[in-house]
Amino acid sequence: MSEFATTIERLCEASKRDYINPYSSLEWPETLDPEQWFTSPELISLSGSEAYDRLPEPVRKRLSFYEAVNFFSLNIHGEKYLVEGLARRLYARRPGGSESDELTRYFHHFLDEENKHMVYFGGFCMRYAGKIYPDKKMAFPREYEEGEEDFLFFAKIMIFEEIADAFNVRMARDGRLVPLARRINSLHHRDEARHLAFGRRMVKELFTRYSEKWSAGTLEGVREYAGNYLKATWREYYNPEVYRDAGLDSPYEIHSAALADPTGCERRRRISEPCVRYLLENEILVEEPLL
Repeated sequence: MSEFATTIERLCEASKRDYINPYSSLEWPETLDPEQWFTSPELISLSGSEAYDRLPEPVRKRLSFYEAVNFFSLNIHGEKYLVEGLARRLYARRPGGSESDELTRYFHHFLDEENKHMVYFGGFCMRYAGKIYPDKKMAFPREYEEGEEDFLFFAKIMIFEEIADAFNVRMARDGRLVPLARRINSLHHRDEARHLAFGRRMVKELFTRYSEKWSAGTLEGVREYAGNYLKATWREYYNPEVYRDAGLDSPYEIHSAALADPTGCERRRRISEPCVRYLLENEILVEEPLL
């Protein structure tokens, strides 16, 4: 059994040991006061900007509620994409022998856990906000070189989950947040720790296996796509609909100013640093993207 197959087997066993019933693991209050902390103040997209500094604390707390709804909505869309992609890859013919069999086993755990996460996130959004913010990503069908589509699928998942998990870890430990928000972040991180270990290894394996077969143009395009996807993922954390729902004037002007604000740029760079470093070390990226 290869080292990769052994890693996947360990992840399967860990998923079985850490199995969670999503319907009994959370208690849902009948109502929630939106003027509490639902997102750590330092992680609010406007934090550090002039617009945020002018807000009174009750408005900041209300903003933190809608930022949580946006964060949970982003996770729902990311997990829908993941579930659809994994389902298409279940029992697919692929090289690797026992490694391929172990992948199929782990995909079942992966699918189960991501479905649970949508129960958590969707439960919060629909109970307390009555909506999920729409997905703004667009995809266009095209032809791929061998292994390119699989690599991009798992690379996008890894990038998205690396950022989301950094938020989960911080907010699961933040005693200022309402208990329900902390609990959802904590439950998500428990599974994501395994998913991140798998994602990094899978991305590296696929890149090592296929990148030397790609044309120079394809390799350049893959690297450009990975950097652009990282930037596009961060842009979704800055949602004008959030600012409007929180009662802020000129939400689109606030959106543009927040993206350009040096404090926000540094926050994005700091949170992305472990993921970017991994991509650079494995020559998936050749330069750090400007975030």
